[in-house]
Amino acid sequence: MKPLIPFLILVVALAGFVTYAQQAANVLGDGPWTYTTSERNTRIRVSVVTKGLSHPWSIAWLPDGNLLVTERQGRLRMIRNGVLDADPIAGVPQVQAGGTSGLLDIALHPKFATNGLVYLAYNKSGPKPSGGAGSVYTTALARGRFDGKALVDVKEIFIAQPWAALSGGDASRILFAPDGTLFMSSSHHRDPEGPQDPNNDVGKILRLNDDGTIPKDNPFVGRAGYRPEIYSIGHRTVMGLAFHPTTGALWENENGPQGGDEVNIIQPGKNYGWPLVTYGHDYDGTPLHERPAPPNMVLPTIFWVPSITVSGIAFYTGDRIPAWKGNLFVGSMTVGRIGGTGHLERIVFNEKGEQRRESLLADLHQRIRDVRQGPDGLLYLLTDENAGALLRIEPAQ
Repeated sequence: MKPLIPFLILVVALAGFVTYAQQAANVLGDGPWTYTTSERNTRIRVSVVTKGLSHPWSIAWLPDGNLLVTERQGRLRMIRNGVLDADPIAGVPQVQAGGTSGLLDIALHPKFATNGLVYLAYNKSGPKPSGGAGSVYTTALARGRFDGKALVDVKEIFIAQPWAALSGGDASRILFAPDGTLFMSSSHHRDPEGPQDPNNDVGKILRLNDDGTIPKDNPFVGRAGYRPEIYSIGHRTVMGLAFHPTTGALWENENGPQGGDEVNIIQPGKNYGWPLVTYGHDYDGTPLHERPAPPNMVLPTIFWVPSITVSGIAFYTGDRIPAWKGNLFVGSMTVGRIGGTGHLERIVFNEKGEQRRESLLADLHQRIRDVRQGPDGLLYLLTDENAGALLRIEPAQ
């Protein structure tokens, strides 16, 4: 047996080295980094605006140019003139943090300049209805008024139904529409039947008024067996919402399992198929219903196999990087469930559809959680790491 001992020591050492290498790969340098991209040899510069964030989830710009950033653990942070405040903003509702659960998206009311209203989507827990041991979970929406230092008058205005005993696939994006209504996604919570059940909010995109009530023109209002807040059904884990800059259509992206990440163009009352139709496999490798779509189900506009673990999306409409105007940007957290493979994808369209894709920033080995266009016409990214950061993309000199 003695000859095996050096071999076992070597195996353990190599395993430790691989683990260390994977961890080291996720350590973000100080930058900046310069790249020549494929679109007419466009050169970009990527710089760190600030570090010190922990698993940031979403960004919102205040009228004065400062930023609010949510952290999944339940903290709301302020970045003033590029510097992260040491103390979190008070007044955030209590969230159920852990795994992928916690404080998620943030949005400002369209009339924030006069009413100061901030909206937060988050996971929360509650006791089991039967009174038994343990908790159940759901996604909620709250709004409060930001007075410059804290959130005040915070009120929970919507709670997704039903509460679930299992927590998983937790994500929620919120987006105000031009008419003042609010779109909110509610993820699948590992519920195999919920996304196709019109009588619950699981795996749906919802449409609400700014006070959490239901718009009277929602597609299922007054229809028996359907929750009136539902706008579309058959979704998995929705990670991004954005309006097309030309058509005004609502676009979303969502995670598949192993393969089958999607970008969809959302139409009221439509069914987007999950889990009946998917291009992916389950996490144990089992094929998931790869067959022709049943009638009245909408197939994705874009999909990925293997999965890139899509996150936030944004259409670029600025003038600072003209060659990118009209392109769709999609964050990626991992490719094929391999750590250290997150990146940013740029997708180009013409009048017929998708033309090409480009992967950017893969050498940074960061999980990209959100991508947004700032008021300065530049792109900003959040890295979903314990040592998270806010990055800025601008033209290289």
